[in-house]
Amino acid sequence: MLKLCGFAGSNYNNKVKLALLEKDVPFEEVLAWLGETDKSASPLGKVPYAITDEGPISESTIILEYLEDRYPDKPLLPKDAYAAAKVRELVRYLELHLELVARNLYGEAFFGGKVSDSAKEKVEKQLVKHIAGFAQLARFDTPFIAGNEFTLADCAAVIHLPVASGAAKIIYGRDLFADLPIKDYLKRMGERPSVQKVNADRKTNTELMMKRMKK
Repeated sequence: MLKLCGFAGSNYNNKVKLALLEKDVPFEEVLAWLGETDKSASPLGKVPYAITDEGPISESTIILEYLEDRYPDKPLLPKDAYAAAKVRELVRYLELHLELVARNLYGEAFFGGKVSDSAKEKVEKQLVKHIAGFAQLARFDTPFIAGNEFTLADCAAVIHLPVASGAAKIIYGRDLFADLPIKDYLKRMGERPSVQKVNADRKTNTELMMKRMKK
């Protein structure tokens, strides 16, 4: 059985976990905190990583690609090449241009740290620009973020949008995503059992993570 190694407070762990649940792939969760990972499976000590019958795989996007190839019965990528590329494009925008940028705010927004005013100003400009770009790609006129079917883009959007938008709102005192119907989208996705499971586990694990950090 495939093993997903990481912790449920991690965005990228949850992206893969959501895909596994949506695809009905049997898997075992193995708790692996940062600093306690198997370096032979994840050379940079990152989470998540997967242990498969063939061997280990690191990097969440690569794990998702493996799952699509290995378990094709319930695909999360369209068969059409262009449509699949548009899904991958959305995932890249969500992770590289939104989440990775907003991550610069997490230390102060969530963990009691401090972010410099210059860094906040830089991040705000980037996010405003990148949100506008994301808005051109995202489909809010359809049930899901890339069209009429749940895809890998939804696995990324459901996980990353609440954290990125929440951090920005805490730091700037306003919702940078206000012009997009993000709340409606997340409410709709929150009706899915897979999303409910991931969100519940994330809440529990995040509380545990915060207790560990205070020790």
